[in-house]
Amino acid sequence: MTEEVTFELLPIEALLAHEQVLPDHVVELVDKLVESGVFVEPVWIARGSHVILNGHHRVAALRRLGAERIAAWVIDYDSDIVQLERWTPGPPLSKEEVVRRARTGELFPPQTTRHVLTAELPPRPTLLRDLLPANGHAAVAGRSRRPGAPRASRSRSPPPG
Repeated sequence: MTEEVTFELLPIEALLAHEQVLPDHVVELVDKLVESGVFVEPVWIARGSHVILNGHHRVAALRRLGAERIAAWVIDYDSDIVQLERWTPGPPLSKEEVVRRARTGELFPPQTTRHVLTAELPPRPTLLRDLLPANGHAAVAGRSRRPGAPRASRSRSPPPG
C-alpha cells in the first residue's frame, strides 16, 4: 500500500464513532458474519485519532460478537486521498467536525458522512475467529439468528457502514 494507508488489526475498544448506527442493520451484519465466518471488508480508521471513517455498522456488529480486534485500513485523514462528502443533503462537513464529534460523543445521524478514497484498496478478508478472543470462538459458532428473525436479503445493497 502507501504510507497514507496501511492494513492493521486494531483493538476494537480504541475506536471512536462519529455516527449513530441503525440497530436492525447491525443485527443483519452479525448474522452475516456468523454465517460466513469472514469479516470481508476492513473498516477505515483515521490514523492517530482512531475515528471510524467507514464501517460504523461493522464495528458495532463485531462489538456485539465480543471481538477484541478489527481488521482496518488505517488512513492519514489529513491526506488528500480522503474526501469527505454527505450521503444526505445538508451543509458541507469538515474533517475537523468529524473528529470533534467522535471525541465528544456528539454523533451524527446514521449515514450522514461519506468518506471516499482516491486510492484503490485491495481485498483483505479476515477470518472472524482471528478477531475474537480465544474463548469467544465457540460462542459465535453456536450463535443463531434471533428467533423468528428473517434471514438478511442478499439482493439488497445497504449503504456502506
